[in-house]
Formats: sequence, structure tokens, C-alpha cells
Amino acid sequence: MNDRKLLVIDDNTAVSTALELLFSLEGWQTISATTPEDGLSALKSESVDLVIQDMNFKADKTSGEEGIELFHTIREQYPDLPIILLTAWTSLETAVDLVRGGAADYLAKPWDDKKLITTIRNLLELSDSTQELLRLKERNNQTRSALFKEYTLNNIIFQDPLTENLIRLACQVAKSDIPILITGPNGAGKEKIAELIHDNSVNPNNNFIAVNCGALPKELIEAELFGAEAGAYTGANKIRIGRFEAADGGTLFLDEIGNLPLEGQMKLLRVLETQQFERLGSTKTKTVNVRVISATNADLPAMIKAGEFREDLYYRLNVIELKLPPLADRPEDILPLANFFLDGEKQLSSNAQQALLNYPWPGNVRELRNAIKRAQLLCSNNKVEIEHLGLRALNEANSSANVTESSATESNVAESNVTESSATESHTPPKPKAKKEPTKDEIEAALAETHGVIANAAQMLGLSRQSLYRRMERFDIKKK
Repeated sequence: MNDRKLLVIDDNTAVSTALELLFSLEGWQTISATTPEDGLSALKSESVDLVIQDMNFKADKTSGEEGIELFHTIREQYPDLPIILLTAWTSLETAVDLVRGGAADYLAKPWDDKKLITTIRNLLELSDSTQELLRLKERNNQTRSALFKEYTLNNIIFQDPLTENLIRLACQVAKSDIPILITGPNGAGKEKIAELIHDNSVNPNNNFIAVNCGALPKELIEAELFGAEAGAYTGANKIRIGRFEAADGGTLFLDEIGNLPLEGQMKLLRVLETQQFERLGSTKTKTVNVRVISATNADLPAMIKAGEFREDLYYRLNVIELKLPPLADRPEDILPLANFFLDGEKQLSSNAQQALLNYPWPGNVRELRNAIKRAQLLCSNNKVEIEHLGLRALNEANSSANVTESSATESNVAESNVTESSATESHTPPKPKAKKEPTKDEIEAALAETHGVIANAAQMLGLSRQSLYRRMERFDIKKK
């Protein structure tokens, strides 16, 4: 707090002398100026930490016009410099206007020494904190710019340090061919991170193939992943290329890996170990070179203990784990993402911005995107307000229908967009039934009522899409 320079701009030399004596007791240096012009000159030649300025500089003036003009000039040229206004004449209304305009404080003459010193101390500490935040922000901007120059980030939108650290780590491991496991809640952007890894891999121009493991029917897992010869099963009229073969030389993204049945896990383990497989119905072994990235929102170690996930497969997939935090834990990403989704068509009001920052985002980035899409439809002018976002309605929908769990994974974004957006925009999402464990007849009725749309049927039954798939498999219900 010592070695500070305080500029006093006052035409009364007695005031400057008194303040200089007072400030010297605190170890602060005082620079005095008797006119606005001298004060502005001092600011150009000296490094000043705080300004104390009078509001009237002529004996016959009490309106404060000169002080107001000086204040606005200093504020325009030095926007972060603390300014204390000191006068005995100007009205309270003027004082309030100036404080709203950025004045740090407004004190009347004669001043209270103790109050003035306390005010200055607080302002200097606040100024130090602000400057440190600005320096930190500048350093972050520089490291972020370096990240964009060093790696291919495409449409990755981020501002939060947590996200930046994750992206940096993802880019650092992208060049290797080791398997990577991305963990995090639904809708947080796990597939986007997988795409980022592929874009910065050794073969970014080769295929990126995404598979939603939770949506694979048990009887078709082998054919989906490894392909099938013509006639290998009923309806197989021609050779079917599997996902591993399609991703040869590139990246295979296995989303919701925790929902892969044990039988599929066993077959997947063999391919990861040998990079070899046979198409269903064939004895000819094929060899591929595939980078495998998997993702899940499940607690795989807990599933291992419960016998629901193979431990050897877990360690094969989890050579590097990237933990993607929920959107609520990276708040600095919220507004940049919202503006990206608005795509320059509309602007968020200050109240809408604050509402977005205060909202817990149980549906993460996917929910934010849908809220912005809703706002774009409902906003008739250029300014998005709180009521256009429908955050309360979305929150109620999430609580009652478990939208976060039941929405499609990132690899099936198109379907989830239609389902969630239509439910939100119509304001009449299907209401889940109270019964916890549906019967076969109830599942079939829900599927019939929703014309076979799994996401809508699951929502009606109060289940996740993956849970509904498992029950359909248990009851041998075919999707029509």
C-alpha cells in the first residue's frame, strides 16, 4: 500500500496541503494540481494510482460543470483509474449521476479523515485486484491464442480455464494412437472432444466414425461393429461393412460405451488387442488400423464391481481419461456458447445473460443450445429476453421427464434436437407415467402411441432411451 501516488486536483491550495499531510502519514505520495488542465497534464506525465478531484474551480461557480467535464475526460482516457469526487456545493442528484457514471465515491467537504483514508485503502486494494484479474485475463487470452495457432480447433467454443486445460490435454495426446476414454455428463460435448482429437491426430483426413453403443440391438452388435457377409443373417442380402472396417486408418468413436452388453464387450476387447476381426458369417480375418476413442457418463468402476462391465476392457479403453466437466462447472463457457448458437442473428439482453449464468444447466451444452433455439423462434425483435429462454419450463421438463438422461448422446444429435426442441417449443412435453417398472404391454402401447420414436416413448414411460432398449430386448419387442 506504500509508494502510492495520489493526484489531488483542487484550486484551494489549503485543501491540497491538508490532504498531502494526511496521506504522508500513510506513506502515500501526493501530486497537486490547481486546475483541470494541470491535473490532466499530471496524469500524462505521472503514474497515478487514484485521483481526488474538486467539482468547482472558480470562486463564482457552484454548479459543478467544470468538475463534471473533468471527471468524464479522465474516465474516458483512464477508464480503470479510481476517482473520488470532493466538493461542498454540487447537488445530491449530480453526485448520484456521477457515481453511476463510474466515480468511485463522492465525499462532501469538510471530509472525515478516517472515512477518506478507509475509502482510499479499499479503492487501492480493489484496483490491485482488478489489475491482477486483467493481467490474468490477458495471459489467458495469450495462451488461448497460442492454442488456436498450434492446434486445429475448428468450431470449438470455450472461454473457461477448465475447458481450456481439457482441450490442451486432448490436443497433446491426439498424435498418439492410444485409446482415450472421455467421461462426463450427457450433453456436455464429449463427441466434440472426440472430433477435436481426430482433427489433431496423424490421420485427420481419414474417416471419423461415431457409434452409439447404447442404441445397438444385442443381435446386431457384431454385424454393426465388424460387418457381415451376404446371407449371414435374415435380411442380409449383401455384404455389410462394419464400423471398424469403415474407420480403417481413422478414428472410431464408441459413445455410451457403458451400455454395451457383456457379449459385445468381449468381442470388442479382442479387436482392441489384435486389431483383427472376422465379418459375421466369414472365416477370413481382416486387419485394421483404427484409433478408438470411447465415452460414457456411467461410473465404469462401479459397473465393474457389479459385474456389468469387463475390467480388462476398461483398462484397455482407459489408457488416457479426459474428464469433461458439466457446463455448470465451467461458467465462463456459457455466454460464448450462447452467442455462438445465436449465430449473430440476435443479441442477449443483460438480464438474459445473467439468467443464463445463474441457471444450473442439468442438460449441459445440449440444453443451452435448445434454449437458444427456442429463444430465436420466440423473440420477435433483435433482443433476447429472459422470457424467451424458457429456463423454468426447461428445468421442470428436465426434472419430470429426466431429459438429461433420456436425450440422445452426442453421436445421435440430430434425433435429440428434433425431440427436445419440439417438446420445448410446443410447451407440451409428454408427461411421464408414475409407474416405475412398465410391463411389456405398456411398452408396446407407448411405442405405438409415439409411432416408434424411442426418445418419445422412453419419456412417456419415465425411462432413459438406453433403459427402454434394454427392456425391449428383455421382452423381445422389435422396433417397428
